[in-house]
Amino acid sequence: MTNGIKGVDGMSPQLNGVWTIDPLQDARWPEFVARHPNATVFHTRGWLKALQATYGYEPIAFTTSAPSDGLNNAVVCCAVRSWLTGHRLVSLPFSDHCEPLVEHPEVLELLCAHLGSLLNQGAYKYIEVRSADPAMNGISGFTEAETYALHRLDLRPALDVLYGKLHKDCIQRKIRRAERASLEYVTGRSLELLRDLYGLLQLTRARHHVPPQPFAWFHHLVDCLGEAVSIHVVYQDGRPLAGMLTLRHGKTMVYKYGGSDAAFHHLGCMPFVFWQVIKHAKETGAEVLDLGRSDLDNPGLIAFKDRWSSDRIPLVTWRMPAVPASAFAEGMTRQYAKRMMGYLPEPVLALAGRLLYRHMG
Repeated sequence: MTNGIKGVDGMSPQLNGVWTIDPLQDARWPEFVARHPNATVFHTRGWLKALQATYGYEPIAFTTSAPSDGLNNAVVCCAVRSWLTGHRLVSLPFSDHCEPLVEHPEVLELLCAHLGSLLNQGAYKYIEVRSADPAMNGISGFTEAETYALHRLDLRPALDVLYGKLHKDCIQRKIRRAERASLEYVTGRSLELLRDLYGLLQLTRARHHVPPQPFAWFHHLVDCLGEAVSIHVVYQDGRPLAGMLTLRHGKTMVYKYGGSDAAFHHLGCMPFVFWQVIKHAKETGAEVLDLGRSDLDNPGLIAFKDRWSSDRIPLVTWRMPAVPASAFAEGMTRQYAKRMMGYLPEPVLALAGRLLYRHMG
């Protein structure tokens, strides 16, 4: 490999006007992500390094920009190689969304056609792009596989204006309840804070019968993303009650993970930590709080995010080739698997997470 450029299946690094680059090695990548208006924390080297360090995924980006030119466009993916779920290109694993960083529709069509050519070579089972950009609609070969809700909160209004828009009973009342309980809010990136948050994440995942992601994933996020990561935990008498992990890129803060101890929900600890994060985001100059994606079959989570007066838009997972008729059966299999998880003790759930998540990206 030279200057971050690598060949495709042993061919020339340029194929049909498209170059394949390694975003972890190409010197142009950090500046490109820093200036592109549609780039998010999921495009950054830190996120890509954490994916590689934890799960062994290989980051790959496709561009029409030659190595000697400035980087003007890219679609970034990870090669997920799994004997259990098949080899595929995903943009990007464990990322709520990852927009193609492309300005012109004809360039997007060219890059997607190149992805299709890789599929035709038999190297991958399918290719997946997670995007809220309507430009993906109509791209040859891609069809909608799944649709989610994506919430974003505009942080530019004054804090009292934001507070006034919150649901009075479900949010404002609970924030006041938490303030009367004198909960302590702590933010930082220490290992102790991370361990407290992880314990809350384990409790939440167990309630939903879902294995927790391995602790190494969160440790790598802190190591690889540095100051772009913030951990937020609220305590009562030294006991962690609720917490969140947020990511920062430019003027956008992303709520990525959250967990709580259900025994203390009556104190309003989760709305309280959300409100502290909003204040922290505004104090540090953020203008948008990305509340992440929600499954459409999780109306409770969608309603919770709606009550913060956030904007909701569709988020689509696009797949090539088209989703087969067996997709319904695959969905039913996931539902049955979730039910089975409900009977597993927490240590077994944790082991399942360490073994399975690398196959799930």
